[in-house]
Amino acid sequence: MQNTELMTAFVIVAAVAIVIQAGILIAMYLAMRQTSARMESLANEVKTKVLPTVDLAHSMIVELRPKLETVADNLSRSTTMVRAQMERIDATLNDIVDRTRLQVIRADELLNRTLDRVEEASEMVQRTVTSPVKKLSGVFAGVTAGMEFLLGKNKRRREGASIPQDEMFI
Repeated sequence: MQNTELMTAFVIVAAVAIVIQAGILIAMYLAMRQTSARMESLANEVKTKVLPTVDLAHSMIVELRPKLETVADNLSRSTTMVRAQMERIDATLNDIVDRTRLQVIRADELLNRTLDRVEEASEMVQRTVTSPVKKLSGVFAGVTAGMEFLLGKNKRRREGASIPQDEMFI
């Protein structure tokens, strides 16, 4: 009997375990079915909304790719041309600056030579014209003073009239 009771208890435990396993399997089946239904609805939504957008993006990329390549190529060429033009402009400006420096140096030398010649001419006029004129003026003043003295005009001035104020200032 003990074996039968043990066997019965074992069968009961096994039956309960099998029922529990069946319940778990049924619960898993139902959960999988709900998940599958959700996944199907999500897959339909992806097909209806996302795939057309992806197809549109793909077609735009395919369509725009040659244009973008053309733009990139043109940009590269333009950059090369601008760089070459900038190098030419730089060379031209350097040449202009060098020539301008040379002309400024020449103008400075010309001005210095001209000023030196004007100074030499001024000194020459001083020596040849002004000094003899001053000497001649001094001689005339001496002769005039001598003549006035001899003629007696100097006495009259001292005796009668006073010297005007303007002559005293000079």
